[in-house]
Amino acid sequence: MRILVLGSGAREHAIIDALLRDGDHEVVAAPGNAGIARIVETVRVDQNDGDLVARLAVDLAVELVVIGPEAPLVAGVADAVRAAGIPVFGPSRQAAQLEGSKTFAKRIMDAARVPTGSVTRAQTVEEAAAALDAVGAPYVVKADGLAAGKGVIVTSDRAAADEHARYWLAQGPVLVEQFLSGPEVSLFLLSDGQHVRPLAPAQDFKRLRDGDEGPNTGGMGAYSPLPWLDERFGGEQAFVDEVVRTIAQPTIDALRAEGTPFVGLLYCGLIVTDAGIQVIEFNARFGDPETQVVLARLSSPFGAALHAAATGTLAALPPLEFGGTAAVTVVVASEGYPDEPQTGRAITGIADAEALEGVSVLHAATVASEEHGFVATGGRVLSVVGTGSTLAQARERAYAGVEEIRLEGSIVRTDIARAAASS
Repeated sequence: MRILVLGSGAREHAIIDALLRDGDHEVVAAPGNAGIARIVETVRVDQNDGDLVARLAVDLAVELVVIGPEAPLVAGVADAVRAAGIPVFGPSRQAAQLEGSKTFAKRIMDAARVPTGSVTRAQTVEEAAAALDAVGAPYVVKADGLAAGKGVIVTSDRAAADEHARYWLAQGPVLVEQFLSGPEVSLFLLSDGQHVRPLAPAQDFKRLRDGDEGPNTGGMGAYSPLPWLDERFGGEQAFVDEVVRTIAQPTIDALRAEGTPFVGLLYCGLIVTDAGIQVIEFNARFGDPETQVVLARLSSPFGAALHAAATGTLAALPPLEFGGTAAVTVVVASEGYPDEPQTGRAITGIADAEALEGVSVLHAATVASEEHGFVATGGRVLSVVGTGSTLAQARERAYAGVEEIRLEGSIVRTDIARAAASS
């Protein structure tokens, strides 16, 4: 197939790598990044302009459009491309409100009877303060709309919770949620609006520093599989089956019943509590950095799976296979991330990292430089992925790759998958 992938981050780099492994696709990225441009054609386009993207897809004669980031989905880009007669992997503007509006997502959860924590919607500082008083510490405050992974705070510091609420209330409502305790899991599911096909579970690390200290980020690393699911659920498959039965399929059914079928990637952000699996949040696209490890393990044809979801034929798709491999990704971030990342600094050692066995480097925020090779342009700059027969081997390879890379002042967590790999 000829496929257009929208986006410019490490997530899109991982998606494109997985498509190229199929061996029979011609991929174009818009706009892509410096790393993606090394492996496929890239085209400059405003990825949030549905009409422009639709015209580009028609001009390129693509057979499938894959939308990576959340902003184009919430902007309705998928609707414009579908109107042009081209299959799209990505939900409509209305269905994408599952991520674009936490209030919408909670309403769908209620309709689907999905297990999740209680929530209060606040539109003023006074309402937020009253809700925080009611739930007590630890406090969970979320921006209602898109926030690039930075709209959530979980803290026992009441002053910090109040400040977070005030900041995001200037941009719209906030949600004050019940704190749920337990390990978190990310599970991706392909949906064609009626059926779902799960991928492999992963766990990411949101805090900036080792030991889950520091501010929330878009994600500093991830790993898959999750060996501790064997003890809790008798195996990864039993966990996945329960999520499909109690969360994913009911959610897809509820959206279809509302006349807003969800076609694309349903991201279930889950927490395993003493009372069972509960939903923290839904997203409407592949998560970053979990995509980097989940797709590194995928052995089934990826393009065929995305096309089946986009064309309503998932029921005929065999279960996706993830082989016997494990994967760990470690994010290399710029100094000052997430608040004021330093940009314009040279990056070296990428080729040395990629020369190592079982190591790949996915670009997130880079541009090519004649003098330096690559220069950092944002907060999360690179995702270094290690694969191996065990988590321990995958982790060792990922960190060996990180050691080869030089970026002045860079931030790297040293404990990604440490506990899981040693269990």
